[in-house]
Amino acid sequence: MSLLNRLWPRRQSERLAPVAVASPCFVIGDIHGCAVLLERLLARAPEGSELICVGDYVDRGDQTADVLRLLMARPDITCLLGNHEAMLLNFLDEPTGPAKRWLRHGGLQTLASFGVSGGADTTDPELLQKLSDDLAAAMGPAMIDWLRELPCKALRGNVLITHAGADPALSPDDQPDKVLIWGHPDFGKRARSDGFWVLHGHTIVNVPEMRHGKIAVDTGAYATGRLTAAYLTSDGCVFIGVDHTDD
Repeated sequence: MSLLNRLWPRRQSERLAPVAVASPCFVIGDIHGCAVLLERLLARAPEGSELICVGDYVDRGDQTADVLRLLMARPDITCLLGNHEAMLLNFLDEPTGPAKRWLRHGGLQTLASFGVSGGADTTDPELLQKLSDDLAAAMGPAMIDWLRELPCKALRGNVLITHAGADPALSPDDQPDKVLIWGHPDFGKRARSDGFWVLHGHTIVNVPEMRHGKIAVDTGAYATGRLTAAYLTSDGCVFIGVDHTDD
């Protein structure tokens, strides 16, 4: 097991309020079609912790279909919407418009995971429509509806959990969905002043990190073979990870 053995206690900073959650949470970073890593990481979640995923279950990795089926079968896991799920849904709705760019950002791997082929030419409107129709048929209405109903945030104590971050000038309740899914230009530049931490994925980091009111857990599973979760308790935050070398 890869355990990033670093604990931030309740007195994490003189300037920042400590993480305060009512009950333990195990928050998993961007999965991107890495079903095997997801299974391994779920197996290492401490017993009794709430399970939350920050989005980006699809694309780039080769096992998107398996990831979605696994998560759908686990109603005990709170799944948030990521920008890659949003792009997939846009492609299903309007495949010949701007949404066709999704194919260049991991969509081809998602199509392949559902057994849909023939997406090399992304300029033919008839082909794009066929790809969308074939993907919708392979996914089925239950899976598509499940994706459409995913929330954009989860608030646990003073931790706002989102896919891509938040606008530092707005309260957790006032965040636009677009910001939560795609990010905000000031998120990495300005610290929050309301005592909330923002736990997010979306932006790949070499190692998970907790600083300046932000907790980053996207360690690029599809590219690095490392999937990471943040385990939040009344004592602070511990990062727990698995990689492709784990048995």
